[in-house]
Amino acid sequence: MAFVTRFAPSPTGRLHRGHAFSALTAWRAAREAGGRFLLRIEDIDPTRCKPEFEDSILEDLAWLGLDWDGPVRRQSEHLADYAGVIADLNGRGLLYRCFRTRKDILDAIGDAPHGPVEAARPGPHPKGEEAALLAEGRPFAWRLSLDRAREALGEGVWEALAFVEDGRGPNGEQGVIRARPETAGDVVLARKDAGAAYHVAVTHDDALQEVTHVIRGEDLFEASHVQVLIQTLMGWPAPVYRHHRLLLGADGRRYAKRDRSVTLAELRAGGLDAGALRAELGF
Repeated sequence: MAFVTRFAPSPTGRLHRGHAFSALTAWRAAREAGGRFLLRIEDIDPTRCKPEFEDSILEDLAWLGLDWDGPVRRQSEHLADYAGVIADLNGRGLLYRCFRTRKDILDAIGDAPHGPVEAARPGPHPKGEEAALLAEGRPFAWRLSLDRAREALGEGVWEALAFVEDGRGPNGEQGVIRARPETAGDVVLARKDAGAAYHVAVTHDDALQEVTHVIRGEDLFEASHVQVLIQTLMGWPAPVYRHHRLLLGADGRRYAKRDRSVTLAELRAGGLDAGALRAELGF
């Protein structure tokens, strides 16, 4: 099977050194394997994603000397596909409406007698209460019921859920990893006012684009547990996961948009050569 991987940034800000390291890691793996390197723009959050940031992503990657195979896939152009996944899961009785706000869930986690995971599995509202909330027009999220998913798959399949870690997780995890989706609780897969969530879009696209290796930072390692469950429920192939270390700044913290890390555009404007940055990052 041909090697296929991808770099999938969200256009919520300018790229920084950490993004460059991740993109170069995936790009080099694809080129060394004689495979394909895809670029996907994960822009399903309309409140945070901006066209100007997408333009800057393309500019920054070209400056780094990266090329990609085939057209860029923009998730915002395929929302109907993700809605179809939600409809499929809901039609099989695997989802439930949750009207609780993020604050409600966080408060419940703080008060949970058995720990945060149990609180993050709020369960469906009683039918009468749900009908009243719907009549009020209250916003809600579609949550994946772990209990219903386990029942649908059967104990044998549930206990066999696993993924292959070809890199290294944050605690040194390697090899065949037993998937434990229950650690995340009943995750939100869609919101009435915002469409499908990340887990749905990313697993759908990885299957559609025949991605064989998901190469990304170790901060996304835990997401693999839920994503393997969705892949199994939808009958999609599970890619090999290859998580890499996070690039840290001089202060020992990982680069992040929210911390206003120095961007590639700023480095370029300051006279840094792309080749010098690649060498600095080990490429």
